[in-house]
Amino acid sequence: MSINTPYTVVIQSLKEQIENYYHITVPAKDIQLDDAPDPAYGDVGMGCFFLSRILKKSPVIIAQELSSKQIKLPYCSELRAAGPYLNIVFDIGELVGALYQVVSDDYGESRIGRNRQVMIEYSSPNTNKPQHLGHVRNNVLGMALSNILEKAGYMVIRANLVNDRGIHICKSMLAYLKWGNDATPASAGRKGDHFVGDYYVLFEQKLQDDPSLIEEAQNILLKWENGDKEMIALWEKMNSWVYEGFDKTYNRLGCVFDKVYYESQTYTKGKEIVIEALEKNIVKLNDSGDIIVDLSGLDLGEKVLLRKDGTSIYITQDIGTTVLKFTDFQLDKSIFVVASEQNLHFQVLFYVLKLFGYEWADRCYHLSYGMVFLPEGKMKSREGKVIDADDLMEELHELAHQEILCRSREMGESEIENVAEAVALGALKYFMLKIQPQKDIYFSPKESVSFDGATGPFAQYSYARLSSILRKGEGIAVENPDFSLLNNPEEKRIAVLLLQYPEVIVSAAVTYNPARVAVWIYEMSRAINKFHHDHSVLNTNDEQLTCARLALIKMARQVLGNSLSLLSIVPLEKM
Repeated sequence: MSINTPYTVVIQSLKEQIENYYHITVPAKDIQLDDAPDPAYGDVGMGCFFLSRILKKSPVIIAQELSSKQIKLPYCSELRAAGPYLNIVFDIGELVGALYQVVSDDYGESRIGRNRQVMIEYSSPNTNKPQHLGHVRNNVLGMALSNILEKAGYMVIRANLVNDRGIHICKSMLAYLKWGNDATPASAGRKGDHFVGDYYVLFEQKLQDDPSLIEEAQNILLKWENGDKEMIALWEKMNSWVYEGFDKTYNRLGCVFDKVYYESQTYTKGKEIVIEALEKNIVKLNDSGDIIVDLSGLDLGEKVLLRKDGTSIYITQDIGTTVLKFTDFQLDKSIFVVASEQNLHFQVLFYVLKLFGYEWADRCYHLSYGMVFLPEGKMKSREGKVIDADDLMEELHELAHQEILCRSREMGESEIENVAEAVALGALKYFMLKIQPQKDIYFSPKESVSFDGATGPFAQYSYARLSSILRKGEGIAVENPDFSLLNNPEEKRIAVLLLQYPEVIVSAAVTYNPARVAVWIYEMSRAINKFHHDHSVLNTNDEQLTCARLALIKMARQVLGNSLSLLSIVPLEKM
């Protein structure tokens, strides 16, 4: 629950009166005030289904009983029953007055994560290719979730696990050895991660004509794991090119990390743990000499954990890295932001960790997110059929630049470039976050930069519109506003959204779902634009009304800006 907000005041009062009326105990968390299904019914509504389960009576009857009792709630003028819902009609003057006392930069903070430390691992790129559209969804989801959990009081560690070893890395290395001719990113005029990625694609193309190449790549992996100096030197050189490229992508997206793990430094830990489990008879050798684990508890048969030649696989290194996380930090939760393609992998990983005796295995959570599709279908890195993250950001920048040129004649070229960059990245991040993580996304660059509908630019434009009004009204003193003068539905809608905001953050944090914040942003942006279209702020012919409206939109601007920042979207003063 949020810290001392009008929402919590209403919830607590409602809880007490329900308990007194029915002589029961009701958890405050069960009481939710959502938008009423129809504004004619009220401003917010409480479903009575949870009370129906406790009282063993119809939720329709419960709603009627509570409304007929006419219990008194803060900021409330009337209670109305509509089917199984108890709907609240607010006194807008009282509600806005209460909000005016608490809305500030820290509005929406809560204590649900107090004294709890959570690690969010996201990004996790491979050093054999540049980051693509799928990585973008991963990055922005990890960034937003980190911000939201911090707002909810958690101590957040942003972590990145770099996949810098393995057969896929060796494919790029082999292709460079065979066909690189000592080229460098500088000599080729390519960004480092793109340069290395070209050789990964080249390997897959050559493999079609020469299947023996995979054996050569496997031999390079074996040499690398045995410490071959030549292979290590090539690996370090190619990885350095990739890291330089990654840094440019991260800087543009705004990604930051508190801790970076490298699989090249953690996979040996995983091997040690697996061998120790073999000595304890937790795992066993199969007829081929591989170390395997029995997954009959998951109805999955057997799984190789370590090959007979001593080389590790993905799960080996993930075992080692996860153990290191809990060794390095006193974690209450470890969240892995990884695509749904790896659902089975994480199910097995957590099961194996539990089998190996790590009690904290239950504190590991896979935040599985859906795939990102292009109009023509799924991306395929090995065929070079991807939307590259860098190219995508550049394309969106150009689209945003064109849109701004059509809309604004007040900004110079330098300012237009800065705004276009913020709009492009805001468009990209919002498009990725407005949909629940578990769902697939069909990405449309043109749709994402639209200034209409559920988009980042629409929200940024709404913020800029409020900023413009407040700049024009700077000379008007707002002291002791008379909020009783606010009496239209558009003003009330803004107030109700401000009321609900803290619980939106709590809900997003508890469910690991930034889409809840994105939806609130869209609803607030719609409310702002409807209000602006229907009502004037500075030309009301009533000084007190102007003051009250200025105070209201100042609060709306403050909270809208904060919510955009939670999604790592830049609020813009001008567009």
